[in-house]
Amino acid sequence: MCGRLSQYTGIHDFVAALSIPNALVSSAGDLPLDRYNGAPSQQFALFHQEDDVLHADMVPWGWRPAWAKDRAAPINARVEKVAHGPFYRSIWPNRAITPINNWFEWVDEGGPKKQPYLIRRRDLAPVLCASIGQFPTGGRDPSQYDGFVIITADSAGGMVDIHDRRPVVLTPELSREWLDPATPKERAEQIVLHQGEPAEAFEWFKVDRAIGNVRNQGPELIRPIADLLP
Repeated sequence: MCGRLSQYTGIHDFVAALSIPNALVSSAGDLPLDRYNGAPSQQFALFHQEDDVLHADMVPWGWRPAWAKDRAAPINARVEKVAHGPFYRSIWPNRAITPINNWFEWVDEGGPKKQPYLIRRRDLAPVLCASIGQFPTGGRDPSQYDGFVIITADSAGGMVDIHDRRPVVLTPELSREWLDPATPKERAEQIVLHQGEPAEAFEWFKVDRAIGNVRNQGPELIRPIADLLP
């Protein structure tokens, strides 16, 4: 999974997609997030749950433990290793959902530059990505060490032609179970290992190469190339 996401609708649209009745505590604001071309280290709205309360905070994409000072902060965690490897041991219990509208991948089609593709749900519902991280809990203020990673798995079906890895996307029902602090760690591991949404739930199409410049923003970046032709 490459490092570009879109998160442009408002936080309450994402809450509605979760269909979660819990009370909401949000520091993400009520306005549309308007991030069409989001990149690592930038802040994204992230959901986590404490007791029966859903929290939405703006958290940087990317995290590394304090002892791993000599490496860049990873943005993704492989589902095959995340529950048992030492790197993510301290944050594996800190389950979260990154709600996005779509993500992007670049494909080598033989031209001078790789072609970007947008990937989204066929039903156009928000994409609920299983994540873990370090983020404000218990009422504490944000920290410079906060961050999150998105859990990824091998691609399947036609999506393999776009990229060999994909985010683990959960249904609203499984997202609620994943977020619930009462869900045992063993059950959480089984959810992300075996119950992510299949490739058939998604569609993808070519978009303008302007998405390659992180300074570019706006709804034109998420339109199919054919829609941009005069």
